[in-house]
Amino acid sequence: MTRLPVLAILWAWLFVLLVLPLGIVLAIALADSVDAVPPFALGVSVEAFRTVLTDPLYRDALLASLQVAGVSTAACLLMGYPVALTIARAPVRWRDPLVLAAMLPFWTGFPMRINAWIGLLADDGWLVAALSWAIGAPIRLLYTDAALYLCMIYTYLPFMVLPLYASLSRLDPTLREAAADLGAPPWFGFLRVTLPLSIPGIVAGCVLVFVPAVGEYVIPELLGGPNAQLVGRVLWAEFFANRDWPVAAALAMALLLVLLVFPAVVRAVFLRSIATERE
Repeated sequence: MTRLPVLAILWAWLFVLLVLPLGIVLAIALADSVDAVPPFALGVSVEAFRTVLTDPLYRDALLASLQVAGVSTAACLLMGYPVALTIARAPVRWRDPLVLAAMLPFWTGFPMRINAWIGLLADDGWLVAALSWAIGAPIRLLYTDAALYLCMIYTYLPFMVLPLYASLSRLDPTLREAAADLGAPPWFGFLRVTLPLSIPGIVAGCVLVFVPAVGEYVIPELLGGPNAQLVGRVLWAEFFANRDWPVAAALAMALLLVLLVFPAVVRAVFLRSIATERE
């Protein structure tokens, strides 16, 4: 009986903060767009969903967001895994300071960090000046895809490092020693022992990076330039500039569907890899 009040609070919390908002967004997506306040009339219409599915603007924005999020997630994994592995294998007294160093960017406000990157990547910034001197030709980074990816990776890299570190720090070091005693070189021991056992951390890190990166708005808006029409910017434009709330809500529901499919696919791959290892 003591579990029922706790579960009731949990379900009420999920209903108020998850189910109810989703129901409101779905109701707006099924409404008709009108010139009024609010700019929709409740009903049952699939016109907004038809527009989202057939208009190239929304399809291209969603595909571009998936591409940016996928590339950023892969880059964070390639960069974050060595960092997490180094922290996990460092002496115990150094692990907490190293983890703290990985979290230091979060001590500064997000807009201030973005403004700092704008100053670094500007045409008269020292970073661009140094790169231009190194290659012997002027370059431009601000408002380009390179600036977009660079800031995305910088922002979401700690989300990859922390779950990887949590997974790698729990590995038994005697497993690596046993692999070495059996004649396995370090790289083979890593591929056959460390990497498979760290898959839960990889899955958690990829989900933590990919899901928020798909709907990112601030970084594409401030650093991506006019061509970086990702789904976050399109959603903002439909809600606040065009005031077409049904289409914006339908696009948000389509994005939510994609974000539900991605963790499901990752989970299926994870379970299949575990089954393969057990066999």
